[in-house]
Amino acid sequence: MTPNETVHRHAPGEPIIEAVGLGRDFVLSEGPFLRRTRRTVSAVGDVTFTVRAGEIVGYLGPNGAGKSSTMKMLTGILTPTSGTVRVAGMEPARRRTRLAAEIGVVFGQRTTLWWDLPLRDSLSLTRHLYRVPKREHAERLAELTELLELGPFLDTPVRQLSLGQRMRGDLTAALLHAPRLLVLDEPTIGLDVVSKSTIREFLLRSNAERGTTILITTHDLGDVERLCDRVMVIDHGRLAFEGDLPGLRATVPIPRVLVVDLATPAPMIEVPGARAVRVEGPRQWLELSDNPARVIAEVARDHEVVDLTLREPDIEAVVSSLYRGTMPVERAGSA
Repeated sequence: MTPNETVHRHAPGEPIIEAVGLGRDFVLSEGPFLRRTRRTVSAVGDVTFTVRAGEIVGYLGPNGAGKSSTMKMLTGILTPTSGTVRVAGMEPARRRTRLAAEIGVVFGQRTTLWWDLPLRDSLSLTRHLYRVPKREHAERLAELTELLELGPFLDTPVRQLSLGQRMRGDLTAALLHAPRLLVLDEPTIGLDVVSKSTIREFLLRSNAERGTTILITTHDLGDVERLCDRVMVIDHGRLAFEGDLPGLRATVPIPRVLVVDLATPAPMIEVPGARAVRVEGPRQWLELSDNPARVIAEVARDHEVVDLTLREPDIEAVVSSLYRGTMPVERAGSA
């Protein structure tokens, strides 16, 4: 290990992931066997970002955008073609074994558990892989068993677990060695509502109580809205956006909606800065193009209002619109 790669505990706010100009190319071979041609495809191109200790960051993008390639470079599975990346003060591809002690990784569609062994035995083997002291392992397992409600199926073979139970087992395996960074790839894919809620609440608790930094890729926008302090959107291998959720919503021109409950049914409300798009009895939906406070004042002046609700743009619609290129992409905070 070089002096610059000394492992240390990061204080909150210190960089735990630093990627600068990160890129990864693949060479594809095409055509008939005797006349194959090669072409280079850029999976990730010139990506720069920082994740600080204690953050929960969402890494979003459509299929094929470069999310998985980025994750593989962060965990040392792939070597960057260009640029640099440091995770926990180390170059992942050069210090993959040592880095494994500092990070936990969960891939939603792949398990790290032993298929034919009871979950308890799988987690015991994980202890040996990470060389966790027996007492520390027992204490940590007891804590995670309670938090993730593993007790009823600890002695069940992994192959007999439901998807939600298996995911909780994978999270436990990833956290038994108390990593500083948890990398999650689609951790709630295919789960029912109850299982999703259990895992989200657990991740929030782990972040709040232990300061675990979490980087998550997901297509479930519920994960993003419930968990993430900040999001990065990648498309065609490049960052299209980096910032918080309000900033993402502001990037794409999807209007907010004011839901008005009147005392009695009435014709469509007509006020400057708003357009009625739906009416159901005494309830009306107004699409806003002006300051909400001004519109609300106009509506309240001319109508007997029972209730008002301001609905922000749905994050899924925002991200989908950004993918489609509704407007030029930009980095949050850029002028």
